[in-house]
Amino acid sequence: MSEVKVKPLADRVLVLPMEAEEKTVSGIFIPDTAKEKPQRGTIVAVGPGTKDVAMEVKVGDVVLYGKYAGTEIAIDGKDYLIMKQSDVLAII
Repeated sequence: MSEVKVKPLADRVLVLPMEAEEKTVSGIFIPDTAKEKPQRGTIVAVGPGTKDVAMEVKVGDVVLYGKYAGTEIAIDGKDYLIMKQSDVLAII
């Protein structure tokens, strides 16, 4: 994974979402229009935290986040999400 030149501020993290599933467990292919937004991703950058919020996630962690969490941004042709650490639900 190449280094991203974005440094989140305060208690924010930059997440690279995982690809949406192409087919169901039973083997049925899912068209692009019916795919769910992924709710898992990999942390690629972490802010320094604040005096009230210590950062619990680190670069490389695979995390679950809320369905509508974060703001989508594009960097070097890739789509990322930037969100507050509190939008991260779990490290998996």
